[in-house]
Amino acid sequence: MVVADDQELVRSGFAMILDAQPDIEVVGEAGDGAAAVALTRSLSPDVVLLDVRMPVMDGIEAARQITAEGGSRILMLTTFDVDEYVYDALYAGASGFLLKDVRRDDLVHAVRVVAAGDSLLAPSVTRRLIADVTSRRPARAGDPGAAPSARLDALTPRERETLLLMARGASNAEIAARLFVSEHTVKTHVSNILMKLGLRDRVHAVIFAYDSGLVTPSPEG
Repeated sequence: MVVADDQELVRSGFAMILDAQPDIEVVGEAGDGAAAVALTRSLSPDVVLLDVRMPVMDGIEAARQITAEGGSRILMLTTFDVDEYVYDALYAGASGFLLKDVRRDDLVHAVRVVAAGDSLLAPSVTRRLIADVTSRRPARAGDPGAAPSARLDALTPRERETLLLMARGASNAEIAARLFVSEHTVKTHVSNILMKLGLRDRVHAVIFAYDSGLVTPSPEG
């Protein structure tokens, strides 16, 4: 993986923690977004850990370029819990985000989750954030959620039910229990949803669900 942060102590600290894991190898470090893009092009890491605010090129633009060019998955770092940077990061193709004061074990877990092709959607704070930012900002041309409602027609009724439960934060096991099917069946539904809607992962499926009007944010956020 590649770690990119303009603060050397933060960058080297994260790199040291991650590289100490038996199943994670840090192959490069970058101090700005442009360097992160260049490293990713040359090294093709599975995961890129990007700070949102960096000189030369910020993490949002770096994420956009990296996801447009290849298969590396993006995990964003931010000092802000709820702001439009996270919204922009998700729409740029990030599979999740972490606060910079993340605990060591949570950092390692997050990298493993993203590397495995999943997204950081489980915590309720993430669900509330996605609901909040998607309710406050309209879909824009070129975004994954642009003019999405008609695309729902591609889904079967059961796939719509699955997407609705995903957007409400249910895990595969919880969806299986609600729909009285196996977890394997739920995984198949999720894969079909992502394929039919042209979405990267569960995070973007949830954004789509809100943008399409399938789900509306609850008053309490």
